[in-house]
Amino acid sequence: MAHFSETDIRPAPPLPGTPEPREAATSLPGAARPDSVRTSERSAPEPQYTTVIEAGATVRRYWSDLYRYRELFLFLARRDLVVRYRQTVIGAAWAVIRPLATMIVLSVVFGRLAGMPSGNVPYPILVFAGILPWQFFAAALGDATMSLVANAGLISKVYFPRLILPASAVIVAFVDFLVAAALLSGVFLLYRYVPPIQILTLPLLSLWMGIVALGPGLLATALNVRYRDFRYVVPFVVQFGLYVSPVGFRTDVVPEPWRLIYALNPVVGVIDAFRWAICGDPLDLRTFVVSSAVSLALLAAGVTYFRKTERTFADVI
Repeated sequence: MAHFSETDIRPAPPLPGTPEPREAATSLPGAARPDSVRTSERSAPEPQYTTVIEAGATVRRYWSDLYRYRELFLFLARRDLVVRYRQTVIGAAWAVIRPLATMIVLSVVFGRLAGMPSGNVPYPILVFAGILPWQFFAAALGDATMSLVANAGLISKVYFPRLILPASAVIVAFVDFLVAAALLSGVFLLYRYVPPIQILTLPLLSLWMGIVALGPGLLATALNVRYRDFRYVVPFVVQFGLYVSPVGFRTDVVPEPWRLIYALNPVVGVIDAFRWAICGDPLDLRTFVVSSAVSLALLAAGVTYFRKTERTFADVI
């Protein structure tokens, strides 16, 4: 019989195509387990989410939310601009026809029939310098008044700072203002008029014009949610204000004792400032300061009342 040593005993080689045997995991106590086994048995921790509800957080973040919702602000402004001239025959040309027709009518009534003074500028240019801020104010006030009621479905379903709605209406009025301002350049060429150097302040005056319109707009739109009579009051105020504001005439035709009382009209200051920039008329600082103070007071009152009643809009509208 043949004798074999321990070194001669070897396992037989695996057959071709047969997988190599794996080392069995030991089950002895304290023995280390393979990493593959430990990884498969260890489950990944589930993410933990915590919802924190803080009292008054919306109030504290309100003004920062206005910036966060800036895309909604631009979307609403673009939508309102498209809707305004949809299904119209001449479209955006209405932004040119309205100030041009108003200029012609007021120039005939106040310049020819009433014989109002115009200083050293043609009367149509004097009138157009007053039409620019007035038509912006009238359009911004009317659109802002109906902005909340027109978006009742959006207000009752989604949270966003409601101040975006009347503010977007003011932006839409700015677009018409820019079109009318471009038309003013054509009037300059027609009368061969060279404006004074202070016309470069028009961008700053335009920003101030927006502030003047925003205050009454916030008051009117908040009141219109609760009292729907304001949809009739605002058009009457706009129609009446065209004749009591210095649109077709200069402010200096008002008697001196009544001029400061007349300046309580918030539009008086901004119209006089536009005439100073476009026509070179002297600016009465007392009238401008009084009118500007009234505009700032209306803005403060509008923001305060709007914020106070904003949380009830979804319930009342």
